[in-house]
Order: sequence, then C-alpha cells, then structure tokens
Amino acid sequence: MLGPLDDIVVLDLSRALAGPHAAQMLGDLGAKVIKVEHPEGGDESRHWGPPFVGPDHDISTYFLAANRNKESITVDLKSAEGRRLVERLVRQSDVLVENFRTGVLDRLGFPVERLHELNPRLVILSITGFGHDGPEGGRPGYDQIAQGEAGLMSLTGPSPDEPYRVGASIADLLAGIHGAYGVAAALYERERTGRGRVVRTSLLAAVTGVHSYHGTAWTVGGTVPAAGGNHHATITPYGSFRCADGMLQIAAANEGQWRKVAALLGIDAEQPRYASNRERRAHRDELVEDMERALAAHERGHWLALLADAGVPAGAIRSLDEVYTWDQTRSQGLVVEVEHPVLGRIELPGPPLRFERPASGGPEKAASGGPEKAASGGPEQAERDEPRHTAPPLLGQDGAAVLAWLEERER
Repeated sequence: MLGPLDDIVVLDLSRALAGPHAAQMLGDLGAKVIKVEHPEGGDESRHWGPPFVGPDHDISTYFLAANRNKESITVDLKSAEGRRLVERLVRQSDVLVENFRTGVLDRLGFPVERLHELNPRLVILSITGFGHDGPEGGRPGYDQIAQGEAGLMSLTGPSPDEPYRVGASIADLLAGIHGAYGVAAALYERERTGRGRVVRTSLLAAVTGVHSYHGTAWTVGGTVPAAGGNHHATITPYGSFRCADGMLQIAAANEGQWRKVAALLGIDAEQPRYASNRERRAHRDELVEDMERALAAHERGHWLALLADAGVPAGAIRSLDEVYTWDQTRSQGLVVEVEHPVLGRIELPGPPLRFERPASGGPEKAASGGPEKAASGGPEQAERDEPRHTAPPLLGQDGAAVLAWLEERER
C-alpha cells in the first residue's frame, strides 16, 4: 500500500463490522493492518451470508466488504502463548482497534493501563454499542438495535407509524468512520506529545452524531421530527417523484432552482401557496400532486435531461449493479481490483478518499501513491498512480509472514 499512513502499524483485534471498517479505512490510507482472529472460525462475519462464493461456497461476501488491505494471523487470546504474542505485537504497533464489550479486554489481561505500559505511544480505538460507561454502558449492541435506540428508525420510512431501518448497516459504518478520524487526530497529537491516547466511540454516538438538523429541531425548536418517506423534512420540493416510466429525484434547495422546476412543469411559482419554502412545505402534498401530474407526460430520461440543462439537481434511483457499472463511479476509484488467493481477480467497493499532490511545474495535481510525471506531447500534467490494494485474507494466511516481520522489528 501507498498512502499518508504508510509508516503506521494497526493491530486489529475487532470483528464483525464497526471495528473492521475503521481498520480497513486506515489500511486504505496505507497503514499495515494485522488482523488478529481466533483459530476456530475467525471473525464471525466470515460466516455471515448469503451470498457465499468460491469453489466450496464458503467465502462470505460480507467479510470481503470490511477486510481489504489486511493480514490475518490466528491467536487464542485466552491462552498464555496467545497473550504473549499480542504483547509483542502491541509493542510494535501504533494503533490498536477493538470492539469488545466493555470489560472483556480487561479480563483478557489487556486493560488500557497495561497496553500503555507495553507501548506508551499506542493509540487505542475502542468501539462499543452504547458507550464504555454510563448507566447502560455495558449493553451489547448491534447495528439495527442502535438504529432504533438512537432514533434513526423514527426518521426513516413512509410514515411515523412505520419506522424502517436504513438499508445499510449505517450505525456500524458511521462508528468505524468516526473511529478512524479519531485515530488520525490522536496520531497527529502524538507527534507533539510523544504519547498515545484512547479514542472512544459507539454505535449510539455515531448515529446521534449525525442527527444534524433533526437534532436541533428538538433541542432548539422543541419539535420531534418523524419519518416522512422520500421527501426532505424541511426543504420543498426535495424528494422522489413519479414520472411516466418510474421515479426520479428532484432537489430544489433554493428559490432560483424552484422557479426553474416550476417553469419546466408549467406550475405558477409565485402563487401564494408555493411562493416560499415555508409555504411549499405547508402545502407539500398538493405540490407533489401538481408536480407528478406534469411529470406523468414524459419518461424519466426526458425530464432528467431538461433538469440538467436548467442546472437543477436531479437524478435516477439506481440499483447497486447500476452503481458499480456506472462510468462515474469507476472514474472516482470507487471500484478496485484485487487478487484473492481462492477467488482470483475480483472487484471490491473502493475507498471513498483520494489524495492528490501538486504536479511539479504546474497547477495540475496527481493522485497520491506515486511520483508526479509529465505527460508526453504537451504541457506538464499530473499522471495518476493509483494506490495498490490487497484482497481480504483467508483465515490465518499471513501468520508466518507476520511472525517474520515481528522478529525483524524486534531485532
């Protein structure tokens, strides 16, 4: 791997999704990530499916989603030999990621104080379900439970009477994202202080942390937001609308955009009930009916072309196969190819970040991961050198290599 964290070693003791996602993000940034798994079965997500792939249909696509750019070593943390090996790895690591229930790591012999005795520079990322302390700090937490407890399900669905979970495991993924940026901040601080610290987040914190305007609607406005289907809670028109052959999305976030939409659809933008966002929100059901009546005259492609020409944000609702075959998705590095030891060449969802450096001698920029070069036959331009990625590992496949690396570091 090449990236801004290519001198960082991450010891990943986590499993399932939140912790592995955080460690994967650090691996995407170039860190060496050593994933510690139990010898009997490894990370439980290796057994989550369908779909399963491979000649024996025993490789979980769920596991493949959260463990690229890692090395796997098997360790029994309950054995004296396993604990000694983890101690050695802790001494040589910069970051430790764990998402055990509160107190489990302590019982295994690795409380925070012990970890910092072994390595005072260690940054520890701890992810829990509901926080490491407080009246319910010890509760186990999985994504859907957290989505409900943290209020997200009350905001999602066709109506307040039908709360829905978000389709993706968003509580886990947000906790991983928050955890990774907390680690980056702690590593930056360590450059000044010489000491590591503990970074804590939880599924509860991750979801509550993205309530945004829904949160202030209650904390400041005294209003309890509720599910409103596919329409924005405060901006109108902003949502999904039916046309002749299906649905499209339109987001008119200001008065200028609204007037353009109204002109295209033959609606009087200045009539009192539609003249301001406040009035449009109060008459949203009527406005949706008026818009869909006009949209029914043509197919989605017709309207998307007109809206694009008018500069109004609009779009289709794509299925995942359409997303991953879309030229724009691929142009952004959001699909990567890796060589898997069993599956061969496969494609994985790619990292959401790109890093660029100024090209020498000009304002153009090059993607991180390699030197800048001049393109032949014209002014000097940046030449992109994409980062390399490795496939999620088989259970324990890197044991010998990790031990050899560890012995070399210790020497």
